[in-house]
Amino acid sequence: MLTLLDNQKKFFNEHNTKSYEFRIKNLVILREIIKNNETLIKEALYEDLGKSYGESYMTEISMVYSEINYLIKNLKRLMKPKKVKTPISLFKGKSYKVYEPLGNVLIISPWNYPFLLAINPLAGAIASGNTAILKLSEYSKSTSSLILELINTNFDESFIKVINGDKSVSESLLNLRFDHIFFTGSTTVGKIVMEKASKHLTSLTLELGGKSPLLILDDANIKLAAKRAVFGKLINAGQTCIAPDYLIINTLRLEEFKKWFIYYVDKFYKDPLNNDTYPKIISEKHFERLINLLEGENIILGGKHKKQKLEPTLVKAKKDSSLMSEEIFGPILPVITYKEENDFLKSFKLAEKPLTMYVFTNDKNKQKEILTNYSSGSIVFNDTLMQFANKNLPFGGVGLSGQGKYHGSETFKTFSHLKSVLKRSDKVDINVRYMPFTDEKIKIIKRLNK
Repeated sequence: MLTLLDNQKKFFNEHNTKSYEFRIKNLVILREIIKNNETLIKEALYEDLGKSYGESYMTEISMVYSEINYLIKNLKRLMKPKKVKTPISLFKGKSYKVYEPLGNVLIISPWNYPFLLAINPLAGAIASGNTAILKLSEYSKSTSSLILELINTNFDESFIKVINGDKSVSESLLNLRFDHIFFTGSTTVGKIVMEKASKHLTSLTLELGGKSPLLILDDANIKLAAKRAVFGKLINAGQTCIAPDYLIINTLRLEEFKKWFIYYVDKFYKDPLNNDTYPKIISEKHFERLINLLEGENIILGGKHKKQKLEPTLVKAKKDSSLMSEEIFGPILPVITYKEENDFLKSFKLAEKPLTMYVFTNDKNKQKEILTNYSSGSIVFNDTLMQFANKNLPFGGVGLSGQGKYHGSETFKTFSHLKSVLKRSDKVDINVRYMPFTDEKIKIIKRLNK
């Protein structure tokens, strides 16, 4: 590991990665690798997660294309130095900002979107002029093996290298000194990554998770809310960090929601347990965890399971339930009901700042109230998941749901250092800045700083 990193440091320090031409060339290569192997990627995702080819393309492959295409189209502009104003006190001078590569990057990606969440940050590392070591999840075996083969046979390991293995491999890598670590995964592991990074003062991007609420307020279009709730919860069988984690709804509207929830489950996934397009849970271990979470719970819909597949399930939530204390990561939606909306909005408190909030209401005053009073990585009104599809919106959490952003221009910024540059003329030298600091000089400085 150390030899590999040393070789990447040498490659970077020889300035091989920094030119616009090098970055563009390798982004194009990455895009062509994906185009030439789309079918293999879809097959690997089906083997790991049971994703249909359509879902694999929509939720992973197409989003990678979008990110790479954005970076290729905008790279020259992103790399260009940005002029800023120079105060009169620095006459005669010029000031500007320039993005420079951070250096040697470690990317640790998860199993739930094993292609998307590995390749998108990798594209950002390339675009920003870094070298990268990419550690993939051991749970998504087929996709991780394919990515290793595709990347390691098409790029020099002094530039990019993919490594597979269990958590011991991650631990070995985290003991090395990188210039940046980009981690996507659980909050628990994120804390370990942060602790390891602190030993070298390594900068971090932590893309974590949390319990993202789905609020359906009294004026909401309940049919549409149910349709988009089913979509957001059942994509990847709920194994999505931004999936709605629990539902809050008026007691009087629960039956109506349940009716439309059943309708759209049937419309999207007729007989889910026997439907090849309905994804499975990644492993027996993760599947058993979900089954254990349902033990002793008041299941109001679903709950049946078969061969790592679990039916879409609604549960009447208990406050002290594990379902309400840990991120679910499966097709289980706990339900909390209220009687009076105004009373609920006054009393509702988030346990922690979630990665996102979903709120169904057309009342602008309520939207403003929620936007003002609750902190989350993002907030979406009248939809679920689709904020991730907009590359112009930065994606990331806050507090225990993460730190740092990416997507679009934010991806480039994440893997770059914003360097300040001041150029002064040697033709003019104003003595007011020099000692001794007389009363007259202080008066001049005060005027200059107004």
